[in-house]
Amino acid sequence: MILNTGQRTDIPAFFPEWLANRIKEGFVLVRNPYNPSLVTRYEINLQVVDAIGFCTKNPAPFFPYLELVKDFGQFWYVTITPYGKDIEPGVPDKSEVIESFKYLSRVVGAGACGWRYDPIFIDSKYTVDFHLQAFEKMASALEGFTKIVVISFIDLYEKVKRNFPGVREVSPRDKLFLGRAIIKIAADHGMLV
Repeated sequence: MILNTGQRTDIPAFFPEWLANRIKEGFVLVRNPYNPSLVTRYEINLQVVDAIGFCTKNPAPFFPYLELVKDFGQFWYVTITPYGKDIEPGVPDKSEVIESFKYLSRVVGAGACGWRYDPIFIDSKYTVDFHLQAFEKMASALEGFTKIVVISFIDLYEKVKRNFPGVREVSPRDKLFLGRAIIKIAADHGMLV
């Protein structure tokens, strides 16, 4: 079984002690979001869990508990985007997250860490050129610390439009241009998109 810790919230960033306690206790109870009266118990031990998947924008709060998961297979996706506090007010400074990524990679291995550069959106501040420069800078900083980078382009759901009124859909032309450029930059730094 793969235990995915990142489906509903950023557990490593916001609930690291809770997760550590669940691992120590050897089980977790999960409430079904569509049927709150339905609760499932999942065992957390090496006989049942093949790997633990983490998805976070800030892995550092979980670092004191890395010893608890050292015997489990694991894969960490760490989202690092170029957006400022205007878009990501609760995310630590990018340079801090990059240093946390490097530390994590040294502990668990570059093959167990993936970088997420997503979602990509375009507006008057975060232009195509801005993304290319930011991606190059981040890829250079993360070279040797990961082998994979995942990108995606923003989906303009009604909630997204409401929360970010200046955001526009990335045109097919810009997607193709950015995708090709990002693939090349990533390859130059030893990463596969």
